[in-house]
Amino acid sequence: MQKNKIPEWDLTDLYNSPNSEKIKVDFQRAEKLSKKFSKRYKGIIKDIDGDKLGQAISEFEIISEILYKILSYGQLLHTADITNEELGRFFQTVHEKVTEISSHTLFFKLEINRLDPSILEKQMECNKADKYAPWIRDLRSFRNHQLSDELEKILLEKSVSGRSAWIRLFDETEARLRFPLDGKEFGISDILNRLSDKDSNVRQNAAKILGKVLSQNMKLFSLIINTLAKDKATEDAWRSYPKPISERNLSNQVEDHVVDALVDSVKKSYPDLSHRYYRLKAKWFGAESLNYWDRNAPLPGDEDKTFSWGEARQIVLDAYGNFDAKMASIADDFFKNNWIDACPRDGKSSGAFSHSTVPSVHPYILMNFQGKARDVMTLAHELGHGVHQVLSGTQGVLMADTPLTTAETASVFGEMLTFRSLLCVEENPKRRKILLANKVEDMLNTVVRQIAFHTFETRVHEERMVEELSPDRLCDLWMEVQTESLGDGVRFDDDYRSYWSYISHFIHAPFYVYAYAFGDCLVNALYSVYQSGYKDFQKKYLAMLSAGGTQPHKELLAPFGLDASNSEFWNRGLSVISGFVDELEEIK
Repeated sequence: MQKNKIPEWDLTDLYNSPNSEKIKVDFQRAEKLSKKFSKRYKGIIKDIDGDKLGQAISEFEIISEILYKILSYGQLLHTADITNEELGRFFQTVHEKVTEISSHTLFFKLEINRLDPSILEKQMECNKADKYAPWIRDLRSFRNHQLSDELEKILLEKSVSGRSAWIRLFDETEARLRFPLDGKEFGISDILNRLSDKDSNVRQNAAKILGKVLSQNMKLFSLIINTLAKDKATEDAWRSYPKPISERNLSNQVEDHVVDALVDSVKKSYPDLSHRYYRLKAKWFGAESLNYWDRNAPLPGDEDKTFSWGEARQIVLDAYGNFDAKMASIADDFFKNNWIDACPRDGKSSGAFSHSTVPSVHPYILMNFQGKARDVMTLAHELGHGVHQVLSGTQGVLMADTPLTTAETASVFGEMLTFRSLLCVEENPKRRKILLANKVEDMLNTVVRQIAFHTFETRVHEERMVEELSPDRLCDLWMEVQTESLGDGVRFDDDYRSYWSYISHFIHAPFYVYAYAFGDCLVNALYSVYQSGYKDFQKKYLAMLSAGGTQPHKELLAPFGLDASNSEFWNRGLSVISGFVDELEEIK
């Protein structure tokens, strides 16, 4: 591949095409194994010894790996071209088939959760079972919210025509949106990219047309979020979750009070962080406050430098390599083997992610590279995820995935390494100011903006438990949390009211967003430990990533002397952002 050519991924390590005979063979194998598994183990989990329980989990893991591999392939094809109807049908068919086969093994998790603690304790004395202790621990954390076998089966089978169908409707609707501008029509990724253009008129026009088109689709987006919030409220009530966020916190292996401490700390920091910074940026623009379309604008005097793909690759790999050679080598595999799809195109998902697929293959990264400095940071971010997923893959498909709270650690740490490497070699005061300002804005978007998103989401779900929210009410809530979080340094108009509707996390993964703030503050604290010359930091850091989902955040952070349950932990992370703003205020 040419050095500067923006890549599209090669998915052949999964399958050659949607019509691949291997997909049919794998489905047949998974179905056969699932039925055999059900016949062998259903109804007897409480009666088997630890050796046989360990064997059963191993067989379940094999089935899961086959199904996740096919599902990953369908999902990656779909996100790369959401408007392609054939790929949409393929993904839906795959999803339905995976769900159907999974229904044969559903009993297994339910029976493990019903085990008497004394029986399980005896079974776990066997090494074969004890190997999967972290998986069993996380699984049983949901046991008090488990329903009857019949209800669990119904919920599983109806998911493809319920929640998943509404998510698909959102994705396909957003991907098909067209924004007329300057005699052309653009997709949402192109319009969002123009919000950080050097030309104020370009930013304003993009902001206005974004708000206009979103408003034209507001009834549909409102129906989708209302339906999904009500669906969640109904299931949460059945499962006796005390709050809309409770299920997410359980899956993230994080206590409610830890999340509450994070949210409270960030909200209290709004005046010192976002309010102060945006007033400062407005001053640089010669104004009392910024128009919202200028929030991510390049600073005055910024030459709006763009980067080739080859330059972005080298910047990130150098930063990773200066920290640890193994980490850089793993990251380089993504480039050498076409595991990245970075080329912007119509119909492609507007976001960015690293999909872990399955441990027997490797992760794939999707992003939209436009050559901006922020795109370089996005590359660093997603490669952090990718490295993490490669390292944790040794834990196997059941224990490789990390909770969202720690999943963002490697990605944000990768960004910090890249930023620090650029800052260290920059001697020009003007460029240093621009680098610092860009980093502060990225951190504000990761911490302040995501906690504002979290607040919006919380209020939507709480109010939906009482009644359906009108489009106007949704927009009112959005404006309230945005005004609170960004302060008087940013001005809004009515076109901004609809902006909540393009945030896909609200639809795909309720209450996901606080994990970004969690990860950023965690990394700020972690990086300060690294800077202090902490002994064997790199070795301990890679060991933390390799642990996958086997350890909760408390155990993962203990080797670094950090504890997220302490409010001082969050203040330590937030003080890094505040310190950068202090430095910017001192630069003339």
